[in-house]
Amino acid sequence: MEKLNMTSPDLTARNIERMGELFPQLVTETLGKDGKLKKAIDFELLKQELSDVLVEGDKERYQLTWPGKKEAILNANTPIDKTLRPVKEDSMNWDTTENLYIEGDNLEVLKLLQESYLGKVKCIYIDPPYNTGKDFIYKTDCQSKCNTSS
Repeated sequence: MEKLNMTSPDLTARNIERMGELFPQLVTETLGKDGKLKKAIDFELLKQELSDVLVEGDKERYQLTWPGKKEAILNANTPIDKTLRPVKEDSMNWDTTENLYIEGDNLEVLKLLQESYLGKVKCIYIDPPYNTGKDFIYKTDCQSKCNTSS
């Protein structure tokens, strides 16, 4: 007995495959609704491939792009409702220092500093995410990078 496929064919995927056979340079990747990478067509490049004159569009430029970049921009622009709270007992020379140590998610902290410390920050040293937990595999020297003397 033959099993029936109870879904209709994905015509978009089929068309992308066909376009890729004719113009392999047009095939790129994008994130699907399920968060997985899927094939897509670069329509700006398609316009140029099908034209015998220069097609004006986005200005050519060097750029760094990746799947999820637009979502990252959206996250960066989304407001948050948090605040910074000092922990005086864990601080060194609280009454005399001009420096602050802030621990938290990099993006959230930068968003909070953006308004309340505008024009007041000389240096921000962000420890990259590879130094998390107790396994500090990269040595960092903030003093040489963050000289606070004027």
